[in-house]
Amino acid sequence: MMSVVAAEKERVLTRRQFLSLSGLSVLGLGFYAGEIARHEIDIVQRTITVPGLPKSFKGFRIAQISDIHFREYTEASFLKLVLHAVNALKPDLVALTGDFVSYGPLAKHRSVGWAYTCGELLTRIQCPLRYAVLGNHDCIVSEAAARDALTTHGIPVLNNASVPLEHGNQRIWLAGIADALSGNPGPDFEKAVPKTARGDNERVILMAHEPDILPRVAKHGFDLMLSGHTHGGQVRLPFLPPLHLPPMGVDYVEGYFRLGQTQLYVNRGIGTVGLPFRLNCPPEITLITLA
Repeated sequence: MMSVVAAEKERVLTRRQFLSLSGLSVLGLGFYAGEIARHEIDIVQRTITVPGLPKSFKGFRIAQISDIHFREYTEASFLKLVLHAVNALKPDLVALTGDFVSYGPLAKHRSVGWAYTCGELLTRIQCPLRYAVLGNHDCIVSEAAARDALTTHGIPVLNNASVPLEHGNQRIWLAGIADALSGNPGPDFEKAVPKTARGDNERVILMAHEPDILPRVAKHGFDLMLSGHTHGGQVRLPFLPPLHLPPMGVDYVEGYFRLGQTQLYVNRGIGTVGLPFRLNCPPEITLITLA
């Protein structure tokens, strides 16, 4: 029979083993979330039917990327991989829906410089039609600098503005609004929607960083809204809701939604905030095909 002393030693060893294994598991999970899951790009392909879409735009493909958060914590090498994947999709339009840099934890002036580096890297996008809106982090860091970093590298920023997208003798409109949380002066839907589009009942796609403004957007009759901001929750533990969601990113967290005639797609984003971790919520490139 096993002595009392031997049994006690076995229990002690078992406890030590348990603690060691627990520690290794935590380290392993942290490594996986920070180095593997954070870099596993998920290309989501979705067909969205837009009633009244001109025939020449049937099959028009929009690649959406969002929430790059360059250098805090998205590395240049990872952003290059993302852009390579976008180019391989050969989209007709690339929509960039905000938060190119991060506010915190480092000083703002660091992020201002990184905004220009990010803009330079985005010149790797081969699609000639590429447009952006700013996010809340961009506006807090420096709205003027973030806009300049993009426009000087050939990426127009639609700030309560729109542009026609023409194909043959038909057209649709791409609009963008100022950031709803931190933009100055903020969203102006009347300016964003062209009067000619209203008068001719033309289709309008809207880029808006925060998805929870959908009820306001729907009142103005936009056909499709593209958003980011939420990161899809970023860290999703099994059987639990997201650990953290940002203001104006609580009601529409990821994927497809509809309110009235307005359809919404929320992209999970490329980067991270807070900590450089993703779990059960991979970075996303969306390829939307209009039908």
